[in-house]
Amino acid sequence: MIDVLLVEDHQELNELIRIFLEREGYLVHSVFTGEEALAYLTENKVKLMILDVSLPGTDGFAVCAAVREHSNTPILFLSARVNKEDKMNGFIQGADDYVEKPVDMELLCAKIKALMRREYSMKQENAVISSGGISIDTDAKQVFVNHRKLALPVKEYELLLLLVQNPGKTLRKEYLFDQIWGADSFSENQTLTVHIKMLRDKIEDDPRNPKRIQTVWGVGYKYEEI
Repeated sequence: MIDVLLVEDHQELNELIRIFLEREGYLVHSVFTGEEALAYLTENKVKLMILDVSLPGTDGFAVCAAVREHSNTPILFLSARVNKEDKMNGFIQGADDYVEKPVDMELLCAKIKALMRREYSMKQENAVISSGGISIDTDAKQVFVNHRKLALPVKEYELLLLLVQNPGKTLRKEYLFDQIWGADSFSENQTLTVHIKMLRDKIEDDPRNPKRIQTVWGVGYKYEEI
């Protein structure tokens, strides 16, 4: 698995970023179009994507939306389009961060390190994840809420684990459904809504006003530590 998939159509900038990141110790694969990026991802996994917005053909927003249907890989947008609407659109499509051009390489590197740390630091050797009053022992498949053991059916456990592993990150409904039930499942998408409700009933102080599992309307759900 490579560290960074770089999608930037400007050849000189593409090469400059690639060289800088490789000097920082990252394994980088660079492409120049959204179509090349999506084709690469059908055969390969990456830890993080740097994605230009203004690409020829399929633009960065469309690439991000396509990736988010099946993957939760961290995505960092890179763009000279810095108005509020473009930035909001980037985050709605599922971006984790948005960096303005011209690129400050040190800032870019710092953001990459922060995203990598947030995404992968929770894969602890002791297999216990603690987040906002919830502890999950992934070996024993046991859940504790404020030190109280909580019995969960398999699908609720898997859904909660996926949410807790991605604090503060909006996960698309399609991604959640595919990860828990599988893209070829005969279950309906409404199944996800039902399981979210059941989880809220068990882990929220006020299920009608949820603080931990929040709805991002028109997109999906995100888990917040409280």
